[in-house]
Amino acid sequence: MVAAKKPANGVRVKIRPEWEKYYENLLELRERLLAQMTGLAKESAEEMSSYSLHMADSGTDNFDRDFALSLLSSDQDAIYEIEEALKRIEKNTYGVCELTGKSIPKARLAAIPWTRFTVEAQGQLEREGALRQRRLGQLGTVDSAGSVEVEEEDEVEEKPAKEKE
Repeated sequence: MVAAKKPANGVRVKIRPEWEKYYENLLELRERLLAQMTGLAKESAEEMSSYSLHMADSGTDNFDRDFALSLLSSDQDAIYEIEEALKRIEKNTYGVCELTGKSIPKARLAAIPWTRFTVEAQGQLEREGALRQRRLGQLGTVDSAGSVEVEEEDEVEEKPAKEKE
């Protein structure tokens, strides 16, 4: 049996009963985030009426504004993920890992209702991301950028690659 729900846009959507609780939760989260974003947008757009000539006060005001804009950006990302999860519920693809095709455990969906991946798949994606970061090389100081030690490390890395050929 599929229940018909009426989201904020007024269009009735058919939802499988097992996902009703998640659908309602996602709608509620979206509404809360939208309300929070409205407040943050107003706060960051306000003119600084108590503008001070003191550098520390000016720095604090700028930090507060940057922080509010950062929160606004994070909220926009979260709303995007929530919208995508709502679409997956409507298309009956919710609860299925986008990487492996396996079912996502209900406990994970309860904790992160917009999740796209199982824990294992998420771990794999994070490891791959970490591997890509390692390929960039080590960061060093300006003093060590042209040192012999860095060149020796490059030579050591090249030798195993030649042995594989």
